[in-house]
Amino acid sequence: MKMNLYTRTGDSGKTSIIGGRVDKDHLRVEAYGTIDEANSFIGQAMTLLTDSTFKDIYHELEKIQHELFDCGGDLAVVKEKYPYKATSEIVDFLESRIDHYVKEAPPLEKFILPGGSSAAAAVHIARTVTRRAERCAVSLQKEMEINHNVLKYLNRLSDYLFAIARVINHRLAIKDVEYERSALVFKTNPKTEKQE
Repeated sequence: MKMNLYTRTGDSGKTSIIGGRVDKDHLRVEAYGTIDEANSFIGQAMTLLTDSTFKDIYHELEKIQHELFDCGGDLAVVKEKYPYKATSEIVDFLESRIDHYVKEAPPLEKFILPGGSSAAAAVHIARTVTRRAERCAVSLQKEMEINHNVLKYLNRLSDYLFAIARVINHRLAIKDVEYERSALVFKTNPKTEKQE
């Protein structure tokens, strides 16, 4: 049986979501579309993390890609009869990994510039797109009910990506470049180490 990748049903500027149809520039579509964009950048970063040095990070990112699909699906749900997939457990997992990686990387006191190695730079791009996805989800939440776990997950994910970008550079013996005009902005408690 032949499957067509095009359906022509969106030619008028509308798209199907779970429980209805909306304009393609609807806040809901913008939110889950930006999650898809972040997921794609994570996939790109993973192509630079195939060395055994990063086996743990690679497998975690693969898990995260599936969870981002769940989050996007949850934001596409408009009827309560469809159960949400993103749970508090996936948020807890990210928090535990953030705490782990913060201990591995060197202490952080100042803002840093995104970059260092190619892999870390790719992760930083995924981080900033994840932040944008979070902002889109916040805008959507102002208009309608959403799965709040998605919002929490996106927030923690950007912190997780920041943490692993630093670990990647550390494992490659590449120092993070501090923003030269940064004040001392990070506290000594490792759980507060994140970059907005």
